[in-house]
Amino acid sequence: MDNPLFTLATDDLKKLTDEECKQALTALEQGLVVYFPAYSFAAGKQTEALLSETILDSRHKNVSYDHQKQKLGAINKHHTHPNLSALLKSFMHDFAEYSHQLVNGLFPEYQAALRWGRTSYRPAEIKGRALSKRKDDTRLHVDAFPATPVNGLRILRIFCNINPYGEPRVWDLGEPFPQVLNHFTDALPAYNPTIAKLLQLIKATKTLRSAYDHYQLHLHDQMKLDDHYQQTVAKTRFEFPSQSTWIVFTDQVSHAALAGQYLLEQTFYLPVCAMQNPKLSPLSYWEKEKGLNSHKEVV
Repeated sequence: MDNPLFTLATDDLKKLTDEECKQALTALEQGLVVYFPAYSFAAGKQTEALLSETILDSRHKNVSYDHQKQKLGAINKHHTHPNLSALLKSFMHDFAEYSHQLVNGLFPEYQAALRWGRTSYRPAEIKGRALSKRKDDTRLHVDAFPATPVNGLRILRIFCNINPYGEPRVWDLGEPFPQVLNHFTDALPAYNPTIAKLLQLIKATKTLRSAYDHYQLHLHDQMKLDDHYQQTVAKTRFEFPSQSTWIVFTDQVSHAALAGQYLLEQTFYLPVCAMQNPKLSPLSYWEKEKGLNSHKEVV
C-alpha cells in the first residue's frame, strides 16, 4: 500500500512555504493523513490534574466541549478536584483555538467556510475496552453520526497525542474510499424518506437524516460488522508518537484506533463547495453510486 501519510516536518507553521501548504491541501483531499511529527499543542502543567480516567462520567469515553457555547459535557460531577470544570474548560478551549489556528494557517482556502464542531478529550486507554462492534473504534470505519446528520458536510478532524509517558496513538489506515464503497455499496439498504421522517419525529435524529447520511452511516456499520473484511483488507499500521498532531477527513479515510491514551480531538465541518476538488468528497462518490442530488444534500 502507498504511504497514507503526508508529513510536514516542522515545529513552526510560519516556516511552511505556500507550495507546502498547497501540497498538504491536495494530499488531505485525496484521502491522506496530514501528519506533523514535531508540531503539537502545548498543554502545560495544567494537564497533570487531568491525566486520569476518573474525570469522566461512567457513561462516556471522552469529555466534550462546545466551543461556541463554552459548555462541557461528560465530566464526573462527583470528582474531588475543586476546580475540575474550570480547568477542563480552559484546557479544551485552548486546544480548540490551537486547532482553529492550525487549519486556518495551513488551509486558508477553507477559512471562510469552516464550521465549529465538538472538541473532545480522551483520557481513557482505548485498547481493551469492551464495546459492541458498531461502537468499537478499533475496527476499520469511516465516520458517520447516527443522531446528528451532516447532510454532505465534510468531517475534518485534528488529533493531538498529548500522552506524557511517551506512548503512541496506534492506528490502522485502510484502503481508499472508492474501494471501500465498491466493496459494500450493493449490500446497503435503500434510503427511505418515510423512515427518516419517523426517526426525526421520535427524536432518534436531531434533524432529518438525508440520503447521504443514511448511506454513510450504513457504510460505517457494515464495515465494522464484517469480520472477514476487518481481517483481510489491506491496512497500514502507524504509531503517532506523543506530542504529534495529525489532520484527516475522517468521513473519507478508513481508520481504526487500536491503542493509546490521552488524546485531544477537534472536529470541524466543511461544505463540499469549499473544497479545492469537490469531486473527491464522499458526497460526490455517493452521487455516482446512488444518484443523490447534491443541491439537496449539502447545507
